[in-house]
Amino acid sequence: MISSLASVSKDAQIGQNVRIDPFAVIHEDVIIGNGTRIHSNVALYPGTRIGEDCEVFPGAVLGVVPQDLKFDNEYTTVEIGNNTKIRECVTIHRGTSDKMKTAIGDNCLLMTYVHVAHDCQIGNNVILASYTGLSGHVIIDDFAILEGKVAAQQFAHIGKHAFIGGASLIRKDVPPYIKAAREPLTFAGVNSVGLRRRGYTDEQVREIEDIYRTIYVQNSNLSKGVDAVLQSMDKTPLRDEIVGFIQASEKGVIRGMI
Repeated sequence: MISSLASVSKDAQIGQNVRIDPFAVIHEDVIIGNGTRIHSNVALYPGTRIGEDCEVFPGAVLGVVPQDLKFDNEYTTVEIGNNTKIRECVTIHRGTSDKMKTAIGDNCLLMTYVHVAHDCQIGNNVILASYTGLSGHVIIDDFAILEGKVAAQQFAHIGKHAFIGGASLIRKDVPPYIKAAREPLTFAGVNSVGLRRRGYTDEQVREIEDIYRTIYVQNSNLSKGVDAVLQSMDKTPLRDEIVGFIQASEKGVIRGMI
């Protein structure tokens, strides 16, 4: 159902069973998937693509041109997956020539006043709590959770199943499966509760704990810790994933507790 009080461009593509409430503004070159609801006072700008069964709450603004002085009006998009909830006053900006899109996956929850800047790439089942702000080019992998008022610098990479404590400042990459908190942001243990909730076995959780204990607790720096893991632990997908993340980091990885 599309309200007669909504402004919907004739050049927007609206799926089946879409509800658009009064005073929403849907510009041209917008695609809205089946079963999605757009609440009042939402603004969807050209280049916005929203999947099926999503919900966008009042005051959200999606698809505005990025706040990047290098942007030269290139054609870019904002792309939202299926079953994602975007709460009140969230802002999501289009990409630039770097990645050509800002992308958010399936089954995500972006709480009130979250900002997602240009070229961010957010995976599936990610939660961004209220007032979280992502600078440009941030990558967040599947199942990561950022508590309220977290701020991430540009190009930061947060690994999957990571949990970031509230009011944290993310200046370096955060490896997968861990909890991070304090100032400066540091390793605060393995996200064992979250992993078990998502089906990881006790054996897998113990392996992850052993890897990070070696890296962050038993060695004086990251490079020594990674070398110790490679020398002392059997080759497994989890070991190679964690070590590979750390070795591939260009921004540098958060440290352990001092």
